[in-house]
Amino acid sequence: MYSYYDVLYITNNFKRIIGKGGFGTVYLGFIDDTPVAVKMLSSSAVHGYQQFQAEVKLLVSVHHKNLISLIGYCNEGTNKGLIYEYMAKGNLREHFSGKHNESPILSWKDRLRVAVDAAVGLEYLHNGCKFPIIHRDIKSSNILLDEHFQAKLSDFGLSKVFPDDETSHVSTIVAGTLGYLDPHYHSSNRLTQKSDVYSFGVVLLEIITNQSVMAGNEETGHISERVNLMISKGDIRAIVDSSLEGNFDIKSAWKAVEIAMVCVSPNPNERPMMSVVMSELQEALATELARTNHNNGFSVDTEFMP
Repeated sequence: MYSYYDVLYITNNFKRIIGKGGFGTVYLGFIDDTPVAVKMLSSSAVHGYQQFQAEVKLLVSVHHKNLISLIGYCNEGTNKGLIYEYMAKGNLREHFSGKHNESPILSWKDRLRVAVDAAVGLEYLHNGCKFPIIHRDIKSSNILLDEHFQAKLSDFGLSKVFPDDETSHVSTIVAGTLGYLDPHYHSSNRLTQKSDVYSFGVVLLEIITNQSVMAGNEETGHISERVNLMISKGDIRAIVDSSLEGNFDIKSAWKAVEIAMVCVSPNPNERPMMSVVMSELQEALATELARTNHNNGFSVDTEFMP
């Protein structure tokens, strides 16, 4: 645990803001010349302290390459903060909103790698921990990217730990983000792993299309409705982000779209488990890698030979 004095020193008196959200403000800091992100709890944050406690409890016991690492925390009176590893490329949403103008457009290969990373992290929460964990707020702004564009899930303040492996759902007050929130969970208060799967499907549609989650009129406002209309026309190039200029494998793109759409099925029973989503996305990535390797004059096997 770090004292408030430590936090002041680490952040150079909160000199540089690198992000803001409902929880509070995020500052750049340094510990022994290593950059870190310091998220300070705002006194006006609704349920902020409960989320602070939940995140500390979870991240001190759960570790994975595709989950953000908690370095430490400060809990000194009204001064409460979380210290994370620094993710140099920000969050995924920023790359689609134009905030990272200095970064090149994410290629189809890189988008699939980000999707696979996020899927692997979420699958670990569901199946790799002592007890299943539901993230409950999967969205593109909660997927962070390091300097190598490896993706990691973040923001575990709303996460729920299931009491045992046999529990299929918990009844809880609805929480999450509009557009990403599972409509079945919203109407029933029954939280399951499939609630996270729905949210992940929405993120995958963002990755594919580079469209806003909510836009347009009520009938076609949600990204899944808009993509569904385009699917009926059978033109994958009309669905995938036009900034890619068709530079992607068509079979790979269709597979990604199919995965996303089954994830956002209104019926939770029709949604796949994250283990299936992860496997299917890895196949889509392998197909795209085969195309890019062929175009570069390499075979899939020889690219990784010493």
